[in-house]
Amino acid sequence: MDRRRFLKFVGLLGTSAIATFGTHGWVAKSLATSPSPKRLIVIFLRGGIDGLNVVVPYGESEYYSARPVIAIPKPGKEKGVLDLDGFFGINPALSPLMPFWKQGSLAFIHAAGSPLSNRSHFEAQDQLETGTPNTTKTPDGWMNRLLGVLPGQTPVEAVSVGTAIPRILSGSQSVANITLNSNSTRELPIDREPVKAAFDQLYASNDALSLAYREGRAAREQLLKELDAEMEAANQGAPLPKGFAGEARQLASLLVRDPSIQLAFMALGGWDTHINQGATQGVLANRLTPLAEGLATLVERLGDVYRDTTLVVMSEFGRTVGENGNGGTDHGYGNVMWLLGGALQGGKVYGQWPGLAKSELFEERDLNVTTDFRAVISSILSSQYQLNSEQLRRVFPNFTPAQTLNFV
Repeated sequence: MDRRRFLKFVGLLGTSAIATFGTHGWVAKSLATSPSPKRLIVIFLRGGIDGLNVVVPYGESEYYSARPVIAIPKPGKEKGVLDLDGFFGINPALSPLMPFWKQGSLAFIHAAGSPLSNRSHFEAQDQLETGTPNTTKTPDGWMNRLLGVLPGQTPVEAVSVGTAIPRILSGSQSVANITLNSNSTRELPIDREPVKAAFDQLYASNDALSLAYREGRAAREQLLKELDAEMEAANQGAPLPKGFAGEARQLASLLVRDPSIQLAFMALGGWDTHINQGATQGVLANRLTPLAEGLATLVERLGDVYRDTTLVVMSEFGRTVGENGNGGTDHGYGNVMWLLGGALQGGKVYGQWPGLAKSELFEERDLNVTTDFRAVISSILSSQYQLNSEQLRRVFPNFTPAQTLNFV
C-alpha cells in the first residue's frame, strides 16, 4: 500500500473527513488575517433553477401567455407574487427573504449567466465554476484562484461544505472541506493519539505529501474544535435542525468563531424541474421554502459578521420561457443571480431586462443573457476585497467587464 492510499485508509484524505488539497501550502502566506475580514459565500443550485418563477416578471404579459399552468399570479391575487418594484416580484415561497429586501440587503440580477449557452448540466456548471466559459481545459476553479490573491495564513481560509472538493474550489490553493451533518465530527483513525503521533513523525519533512498531511490535520482539528463548541452552546439537549437550515446555521457558526475563513461554498441539488414544477405549489415551491428558510437562518446566525459578508446564489442556467407538456420547464439559458449582504445596495433588481417577446428570446425560446456572471462576481471582488484589475484577471483570465455594477 503506497503512502497516499494509506492516508486515505486512516481517514485523513477520505471524502467524509475534513481535508485540504493543494500544492501551495497556507504556511507560505505571509499576511495576517484581519480581525474583521470580508467573507464571500457562494451557494450553487445544481440542476438549473427556473429563475422566471423565482423573480417573476409579472409586469410582462408574455410571461402569462407562455405559462398558462405554472405562472405565479400577480400581486394581490390568491397566492400571488410578492411585489418588489412594480414589475418584478418573488415567488411567495421565498417570503422569509422579504425582510432583507425591505431593509436593502437583498438584490437580484436578472438575465444573468454565461456568455456561451450550453444546456448540458455538467458543461454549464463547469463554465460557471471555472470562470472560463470559452475553454474546457481550465484546471482550477475561480474561487481557488481568488484564494491565491487574498491574504491569509491559516489552513481554513476556504471551506467547502460537502463530501468532496467541488470544481469551483479545486486547484493549487489549499481548501478545507467538511460535511455538516451527524457524521461530521465522528472520530477517524487519525484522531487516535498513537496513530496521530506516528504520522506526525512519519510526515515531519517538507515534501509535498508531508505538507498536505499537516495541512489536512491542522484544518480538521481547527474545524472540529469549532463545531464541538457550537454544538455544546446551541444544542441545549436538542438536536440541530435537519436539512439546509441546519447546515447553514453550522456554517455561519464557523464563520463567526473563525475570522480566518474568507470563502465558503455550498451546493444544493434538485432544481431540474422537467415534471410537475408547479406554480405556488409543486416541486419548485417545495424546494424554495427550505432554501429561503436556510438563507434567513444563515443571515440571522451570522449576526454582526453579516455586515462584512456577501452571499451569492447562482445556478448553471435558467429554464425555457414556455412550459412543457408535463407541467414543467426544460433547460434554458438566462437566469437570475441572488445577492445578500450587509454592505449591499439592495432592494433593487439589477441588470438589463431583455423582455420575453419572441424576437428578444435566445433561439426564440429562452430568456437571453445580458449580464455576464463574471461581471457580477468581479464587481463584488473589486468593491469588497479592493482587488485591482490585475488581480481580477487572475481570478477571471481573459475577461474585462463590459459594465460596472455598483451594488456593494
